[in-house]
Amino acid sequence: MSEPQGQSHRIEPTLNARPSYDRIKFDNVREKPSIAPPSPPVHYLPWLLVLLVLLLVVALYQESRGHFYQSTLWHWYAAKLTYQVKPGPSTQIRFPSAGPFDQRFGYSGIPVWSSKLQNSGFAITEQSQFSEDLLRYVNNGFSPPYTEKNHAGLSIQSCQQQLMYQSKAPAFQFDSLQNIAPLLVQSLLFVEDRTLLTPTHPHANPVINFPRLGAALWSQLQRAVGIPANAAGGSTLATQLEKYRHSPQGLTSDIAEKTRQLVSASVRAYQHGVDTRQSRQKIVLDYINTVPLAATATYGEVNGIGEGLFAWFGAEPSRVNQLLKMAEPYSEEQALALKQVLALIIAQRRPSYYLLQGRNNLEQLVNSHLNLMRQQALLPDALASKAIKQPLHFNGKPAPMTARGDDFKAVTMVRTRLSQLLNQNLYQLDRLDLSSQTTLHSQLQRDVSKQLRQLNDFDTAEQAGLFAERLLQPGQQHQVKYSFTLYQATDSGNKVRVQTDTTDQPFDLNDASKLELGSTAKLRVLISYLEIIAELHRLYSEEPTDTLQFINIAPQDNLTAWSVAFLIDNPGVRLDTMLQQALERRYSADPQESFLTGGGLHAFNNFRKEENVMKPTVAEALQQSINLPFVRLLQDIVNYSIYHGENSSYQLLADDTNPQRDQYLRRFADREGTTFIRRFWQKYHQKTTEQRLQLYIASSRQTPERLAVAFLTMQPEATAEQFISMMQQQFGNSTGNADLLQLYAKYRHSTFNLPDRAYLSRSHPLELWLLSYLHATPEATLKMAIADSSDTRQEVYQWLFKTRFRSARDNRIRNMLEIEAFWDLHHRWQRLGYPFDYLVPSLATALGSSGDRPAALAELMGIILNNGKRLPTVRIDALSFANNTPYYTQFRRQPSQDQQVIEPEVALAVRRALQQVVSDGTGRRLNNSYATDTTMIGGKTGTGDNRLVQLNTKGQQVSSKAVNRTATFVFYLGDKHFGVLTAYVPEAKAAQFSFTSALPLQVMNSLAPVLKPYLASDTWCR
Repeated sequence: MSEPQGQSHRIEPTLNARPSYDRIKFDNVREKPSIAPPSPPVHYLPWLLVLLVLLLVVALYQESRGHFYQSTLWHWYAAKLTYQVKPGPSTQIRFPSAGPFDQRFGYSGIPVWSSKLQNSGFAITEQSQFSEDLLRYVNNGFSPPYTEKNHAGLSIQSCQQQLMYQSKAPAFQFDSLQNIAPLLVQSLLFVEDRTLLTPTHPHANPVINFPRLGAALWSQLQRAVGIPANAAGGSTLATQLEKYRHSPQGLTSDIAEKTRQLVSASVRAYQHGVDTRQSRQKIVLDYINTVPLAATATYGEVNGIGEGLFAWFGAEPSRVNQLLKMAEPYSEEQALALKQVLALIIAQRRPSYYLLQGRNNLEQLVNSHLNLMRQQALLPDALASKAIKQPLHFNGKPAPMTARGDDFKAVTMVRTRLSQLLNQNLYQLDRLDLSSQTTLHSQLQRDVSKQLRQLNDFDTAEQAGLFAERLLQPGQQHQVKYSFTLYQATDSGNKVRVQTDTTDQPFDLNDASKLELGSTAKLRVLISYLEIIAELHRLYSEEPTDTLQFINIAPQDNLTAWSVAFLIDNPGVRLDTMLQQALERRYSADPQESFLTGGGLHAFNNFRKEENVMKPTVAEALQQSINLPFVRLLQDIVNYSIYHGENSSYQLLADDTNPQRDQYLRRFADREGTTFIRRFWQKYHQKTTEQRLQLYIASSRQTPERLAVAFLTMQPEATAEQFISMMQQQFGNSTGNADLLQLYAKYRHSTFNLPDRAYLSRSHPLELWLLSYLHATPEATLKMAIADSSDTRQEVYQWLFKTRFRSARDNRIRNMLEIEAFWDLHHRWQRLGYPFDYLVPSLATALGSSGDRPAALAELMGIILNNGKRLPTVRIDALSFANNTPYYTQFRRQPSQDQQVIEPEVALAVRRALQQVVSDGTGRRLNNSYATDTTMIGGKTGTGDNRLVQLNTKGQQVSSKAVNRTATFVFYLGDKHFGVLTAYVPEAKAAQFSFTSALPLQVMNSLAPVLKPYLASDTWCR
């Protein structure tokens, strides 16, 4: 692009008006040939060549005026470059790789996402198919001709194809050239391409401006041979568009890239016909809407004059456009608007420079152009004078926030899923040319969200019956947060129809939290119990009775003992019958017994005192959610894992000479040592050496000898002077230098091993080791510390291998066996969708101490409802990339392969037990709200009172701080729908609440008028 030249013509403000360009007329001058004597034919050759050159020059001149031949050629060629949308994946398609707009809109990422999506259960159902000519054209590096989009963005539709979310980038767009102020267009053309919209040449090629191109080439040639010359810009608006959209990094790297720009832009200009007037107007409009103008820290990427006005100057584009249309008298606001527009037009040459550190130079250039436009009568003197006087103030605004509508939580969930699926952050995702169809039912989503939010109001909460014992007290209703999810089981997976919560943050309480959900853990324990019964049935049901009588069963293995006895008494019994009998087994609810679990002795309580004397069946304990029977049931499950089978691990406890004992002891040393390393790491790793020393000193009672041992273990290279200085800081002058030097000499050498030093300093040996390690290796990570402490951990626990400590070894082995049993249980739970990487190895897991997630509980309910089959959870049904472009690709979710994770008989037994929870147990509040002759309802309740409890060295409770309180109901409604509802109070406020699972049940009652019409409808979604 070149600086403006002093031309005498004027560009009219109105685009449709005929500009008053001076017409240049050429007279055809013919000279009569003179009469001369004939000469040999060979003498005519020079004159013939001259004539041909003249004819060629005239033809080129006429072509430059009329553009007849090139317009015909380009249009003929462009007509061959076609594509069609066909079903299935395309066999002829090429995607761009390097263009900024191609990357921003996501066209270059489609091949990568295609592979990722197909691995995630999607298939290509439609895609563009290139013609042979277009394929060859693109393979040569040219951009395919099509009507390019000035903006793109993510759109999300509901399962009923209703728009839920729409993002557009750039956000500010002028819809047509006729609606743009002529002064804005006039300023752009004056700076960049003055003859672009000349209407007298309808076939003109807007891509090539021969005078500018020639000047650019001449300046390059001069500089190539060492002649100083200013670089002249040869790019027109059309080639600039092509460059910043499709060239690598938006730059012209070499002559080959320039050729690709010229050819691609020319084909695009003549795509719709030989008359380019509309194409030229579109070039101006596209340039105004998309020209890159450098990013700001608060706005992000800035593209287009409209977005530039807002992001760099804080001006509203529509207001600026309106001001530039006004006639005199000219205001200072109008003059400033003109200067801001002209500043952006000029700044696009070097936006990162002019809009940041080169602002003074930019203002000088703007004033210079204003003067030139005034001199050439393109601007009134009054307006130009006012504009020159206006200073440019860069006070841009941040990007406007998306309004939070009723679909905010649903949209956030879908965007998060798409972000994970495509490995794009939300900023990038919103700029893709992407349309997504979600499984959510938008109207039901809005209705449920509205109802849950209204429960914050006193009148609505009172009408819903939320004020009562074990519910809420008046004034508490607005502090409770609710999360609700509803799924529908289909052939292609469990589709999420509603997912919402009443928090104001993007955080997804349903799918991203870890909460103690109380007695809902009993549902997982019940399924594991029935799974084991099914395993025993499969293992022993076909064995003869005589064989079963001689099976060696460990005394602690109650489940195997009961199953074998039942099969002996009922030969050939069916699995479903055996499962029902297993549900009738009785467990004591007596809380007086203590349980050796989790490395200590623990006691548990029931919710109601009257339950303490009961001995309910497993089914009854589930219905009434009684704690102690499930603690004992989990104990039986753990013992089954430890003691079942002839080669079970419990044999190690019976034989102290078993060589495998050493393996368990070594594993115990490694595990327990790692636990201490992690604990001490959290204490010390973000501190300096001095801070670590002071923290260590403050952690225990110190004496000079203890501290001397510890300090010289941490810093063995310390000099005597450093040692004495540190000791005097701690103990003053109570110990003389001579005594300190004796301590220094005694403990600075490696005479004492680490356990001895720990004993002398009354410290944990691994604490001393880590302090020394961090001092010597300040850049260490936790992973490095664990790896480097491997040998030290074994050294610390060598005492376990001494014969006189057999009782201690047995206790450690029992502890390891329990941990292994919980590994087995964790594997069972993970197979059913448990979301976390470990279980707390304690019987308290039966009551929810290992935590859970509402969405994971709902997935478990889906397995139960689907007869033991685990189906994927589906939130996105279809994705369409690059609609109405040559890169169009549509993906749709395919029918999923189900996975049978539990026996159908187990699923049926659990489903019936959950139905009794609602009909006769803790969920009976719902008995009259949803259940009909054709719709059965079942579920499990749970209450979590999550606290941080501090104990003293004797194991006595010192303090208890409420972290949160939860109440959950996981349910199924009929044979297709299931979900979960959670009430949640965060942080310290939880201590003020005493609600139980009765609260979500009562909320479910309030949702019945909203849910039941949809449950009865067969037309959920298209």
